[in-house]
Amino acid sequence: MKNTILHLVNPAPRWDNTSPVGCGSAGLSVWGGVAEDRLTLNEESIWDGGPMDTKVDGFPEMLDHIRSLFLEGKEYEADCWASENMKNCFNRIRAYEYAGELLVKLHEDDEAEDYRRDLDLTDGVCTVSYGKDGVSYKRTFFASYPARLIAGRYEASAPFSAVIRYRRENVNRLIVTSDSLSALAATATTENRFLVKTKIVSDGICSVSDAGISVKDATKIELYTVIVTAFKSYDLADAAEDRLEIALKGWDALYEEHVADHRALMNRSALELAVDDPAVEALPVSERLERLKNDPDARDNGLVNLYFAFGKYLLIGSSRPGTLPANLQGVWADGLTPPWNSDYHTNINLQMNYWQAEEANLGECTSALFDYMNRYLLPGGEKVARENYGVRGMVVHHLSDIYGFAAAADGLWGLWPLGGAWLAYHMWEHWLYTGDRDFLLNTAYRYIRKCAEFFIDTLFEGPDGYLHTGPSTSPENVYFDDQGRRVSLAISPTMDLEIIGGLLDFYAECEDILCLDPVGGRRAREVRAKMPPLRVGKHGQLMEWLHDYDEPEPGHRHISHAFGLYPSAQISRNTPELFRAIEVTMKRRLASGGGHTGWSRAWLINLFARLGKGDEAYDNLRLLFTKSTFPNLYDAHPPFQIDGNFGGAAGIGEMLLQSHDGAVTILPAAPAWMNGSFRGFRARGGYTVDAEWKDGEVTSLTMYADRPGTVLVRVPGREFEAEIAQSGTKLI
Repeated sequence: MKNTILHLVNPAPRWDNTSPVGCGSAGLSVWGGVAEDRLTLNEESIWDGGPMDTKVDGFPEMLDHIRSLFLEGKEYEADCWASENMKNCFNRIRAYEYAGELLVKLHEDDEAEDYRRDLDLTDGVCTVSYGKDGVSYKRTFFASYPARLIAGRYEASAPFSAVIRYRRENVNRLIVTSDSLSALAATATTENRFLVKTKIVSDGICSVSDAGISVKDATKIELYTVIVTAFKSYDLADAAEDRLEIALKGWDALYEEHVADHRALMNRSALELAVDDPAVEALPVSERLERLKNDPDARDNGLVNLYFAFGKYLLIGSSRPGTLPANLQGVWADGLTPPWNSDYHTNINLQMNYWQAEEANLGECTSALFDYMNRYLLPGGEKVARENYGVRGMVVHHLSDIYGFAAAADGLWGLWPLGGAWLAYHMWEHWLYTGDRDFLLNTAYRYIRKCAEFFIDTLFEGPDGYLHTGPSTSPENVYFDDQGRRVSLAISPTMDLEIIGGLLDFYAECEDILCLDPVGGRRAREVRAKMPPLRVGKHGQLMEWLHDYDEPEPGHRHISHAFGLYPSAQISRNTPELFRAIEVTMKRRLASGGGHTGWSRAWLINLFARLGKGDEAYDNLRLLFTKSTFPNLYDAHPPFQIDGNFGGAAGIGEMLLQSHDGAVTILPAAPAWMNGSFRGFRARGGYTVDAEWKDGEVTSLTMYADRPGTVLVRVPGREFEAEIAQSGTKLI
């Protein structure tokens, strides 16, 4: 890959401008201060709270009453009744917390020359360098997945001194020796214990002082940090010591092992859009973003390349096999109360975290998500389905945590039972990309089946003869009833119909493939056939609700009913009326201020790409850069939410390669002026694709097949069928 250095020239003024490194289970945010460096630490299982009793007596009867009001056309009355009578039905979960901070005091002031803070996305290494008083200083940081530790090195061209200390709230015991810091701490309210231990290796003189560990006359100081939690380990001290023994390998061996591991994933795929002005590549990212803000005609294809790579980098850093999945901030967070608890939001955010994974050839990074779904969400969701709904299967509402929380939460807007079903699509997508029958049977099948069973058991017949969903919502949006009153609850909102309809379709396909329960597959198809169809409204838009309601916020950040276009593929050119209607919907959203949050803008990039609207997709990518991106490339919701990074990077890929409609399509939504190449992109059906193009014409195309087969290929201006070999077939 060409330039994949995220270059900055200043220390982070606040946490959301730090430089992140991560190894899936743990993360480090580098502030890069000159006088004193701050290193914010994270570990994925430092969550406050714990398992909860979420059983609500009388819950099925409450839902039945709400449904009966809806069937009588009393939407507003149903909403009011639920608001008044279900106040005690909604739980609240606790927050994901940071692990504390290491503070390294080096100088008396912040004056420095030639300051650089660089994040090498290919190697997974952050460096800070500067000159001060004739001495050159360098700091290097990485988080090693093989070693499961965080490493940092401070070095200089002349002897220097430093003081190292640890700080955090709720520290129960802090032990400081001349070569280590050990902090036993706990979460805010539930005393979930964890241990942070840092080993110091230096050629200087180390001693214990009131301020921490003092190091004098050193030319290098190395910090090796491990974080162990009671969630994972019974004996914290032994677990920490076992992990720190790995540090005996020494810096060079750990560094080489880490870089080899990280590069192997980053180099699976690459995007290289042609750069108009190489001088722009050398500018700090902050200046490149400002350049786009200040000049509406400016372009920066190198920044597009960098953003795509940064999405991969963040996924590798926060989601590896054997870890928990990426949360609202990946694995990085600051303090005890990060925004929205940095939880697992399942009404788009957790799902968006994985939109880029398959196409970018990082399919194994999804294993963290699938493990979480099966180990935590599935048993939690079965419990809620059984206790609160009285039915089979499993259900997850709009958020969760590491304790398997699956019930309705926060308030009436949490009465949306589609989170677990949406996540099932990721399992099905992994099957579509890989054709891995063992995965479908042993990882995906039970989860998908349980999701389908819940809706087969809870859909109910209305006077129109259709089977309906609900009560539910169109996530976080509201509508006006026929008397102009605001209502949030609904039956059969369009997103429900899309998610459940697609779920029942691919569950039935699972039964066709695996032949485990043909009766269940037939039942799924019968239910699917009785669900209401998607409908076009009075403005020519795809209706968001069962009826053609007006809405008080036409520019709402959620475009939930666009689910059928992306990430699903129920709406395509094969459904022309709906295809036109969803474009009208998107334009109406934008005309009223839609896309004003980072993740919402990222969704628009993908939606316009699916429509084949390259210029509009790029315009929204540019707006993502200029309105919703911090100087370190973090997505600005605001504040920071990592899903916008993953969604934006996925949108870039979707502009260049699509494979959702039975063909592999090259350049489906690339602006005519955009030239370049990509390699290692994955397409559904088990294909890997390398392509080059110029002025809208594909000049080179090679495809590789996991299993030899025939595929329909589309390039600008033509389509053809091709036999693809495992060793690769050059098509153009």
